[in-house]
Amino acid sequence: MQSEIREKIAGEVVLSPHPGRTLRKWREDFQVSQRDLARQLATVPSVISDYEGERRASPGAGFIRKYVDGLIALDAAHGHRAEQRFGVREHSDGILGLREFAVAMPLKSLADRLEARAVSRVDLRRDVHGFTVVDAPRAILSMDATRFVEVYGWTTQRALVFANVKYGRSPMVAIRAHPLKPAAVFFANPGRVDALAIRLSEVENIPLLTTALAAPAVLERLEEL
Repeated sequence: MQSEIREKIAGEVVLSPHPGRTLRKWREDFQVSQRDLARQLATVPSVISDYEGERRASPGAGFIRKYVDGLIALDAAHGHRAEQRFGVREHSDGILGLREFAVAMPLKSLADRLEARAVSRVDLRRDVHGFTVVDAPRAILSMDATRFVEVYGWTTQRALVFANVKYGRSPMVAIRAHPLKPAAVFFANPGRVDALAIRLSEVENIPLLTTALAAPAVLERLEEL
């Protein structure tokens, strides 16, 4: 599993038009601070910051290898939490689409892409690293609490888009009950959004947005990113 993760990260960085931003995305997915990674690499945080902020020339193969190995070593020291999360591969029927972005995307830009508006009073200033489109009724029938982790793919820092939602209470209750939390939740072409769903969004500090687009149109726009 470690070799698969190592190859995936390195491949994304090398092919990315913004390698520094892609490095930062992966560090955040591993939930590692710049300070801890710098200590692991025997350097100073400003070096990590400069590469991630693209204030230095694009990192070479040697630095990328050290950076990735540092993330994996720190994850191993914390019980392989990221490795276990990234190990999920087979998905339930309730998942209509799932993808990671090569570069983190501002939530506001994603909202514009989906013609979505916020329905809860939660700050939208955050990045999204991927998306999962879920058929809410099918997911409820096919996924218990232990399998709900499947919607997070390689990172929790993603948008969960729920289709075939009438009021939105059930998806938000499921998110409330689960220890892993997404960066944002979208309802695709919902009915009237329940006040409890909005309240849970605000309690969890997870933006809740709605779009008039149906699931096929949402998937099409997301796949074009």
